[in-house]
Amino acid sequence: MKQLICAALAVLVLEAISHAAPAPVPGAQPAPAATASPVPAPAPWVENRNYFLIKVPRKPDVPAGKVEVTEVFSYACPACNSFLPTMQKLQASLPPNAVLDYVPAAFNTAEDWPMFQQAYCTAQALGIADANHVAVFDAVWGSGELAVVDTATGRLKPRQPTIDDAARFYEKHAHVPAAKFVATAKGFQVDTCVRRDEDLVKAYMVDSTPTLIVNGKYRITAQSAGVGAPPDQTPTRIIELVRYLVARESH
Repeated sequence: MKQLICAALAVLVLEAISHAAPAPVPGAQPAPAATASPVPAPAPWVENRNYFLIKVPRKPDVPAGKVEVTEVFSYACPACNSFLPTMQKLQASLPPNAVLDYVPAAFNTAEDWPMFQQAYCTAQALGIADANHVAVFDAVWGSGELAVVDTATGRLKPRQPTIDDAARFYEKHAHVPAAKFVATAKGFQVDTCVRRDEDLVKAYMVDSTPTLIVNGKYRITAQSAGVGAPPDQTPTRIIELVRYLVARESH
């Protein structure tokens, strides 16, 4: 009987040993604890909050494989002037397949926006728009060559810049004769450009500037991109959001 009891106890001891954790080996590193599978992070951007889907998308006139990024702006818009550094950083950070484009808005007639729209289309027709883009902003908000606001009073100037004033500006900075600029501004090509831009602003449902459009499909404002974040993070968020949508359109 004693032998049977001893044998049973021996079996129990062996089973307990077989289920116990192995003794640590001196000098060995402990095995890492098992972790649960990582939970995917939620999408960083929310439609109808950070960006808006344009109801009737416009297919951009760009080569296959390219994605168009458009800023709807006005040189006479103070917010667009403040937004210029962000646009420059965005341009530098866009992937090679992104094409940057500008559409001048004219809905603020009190501040001479229609004239600046016509002048931009004229500069495009003459091939001098991109090279002088920053200089025009400076002429309106820096040097005052094309200022719409009296810096002393903060009020609109009683005499707003004319297309002749813009022509003299481009003659000085782009060496295009003022007479040629004015003649081009009154031509069919510029008229077509102005009508096209007006149509795009309405199709994109733009009611404020600056507004960004990605591939004729998504609309972004600084306010929408910055929702839920401190104001100083808004420029970075705009760039990240545009890059996100460009990547989405590149697939």
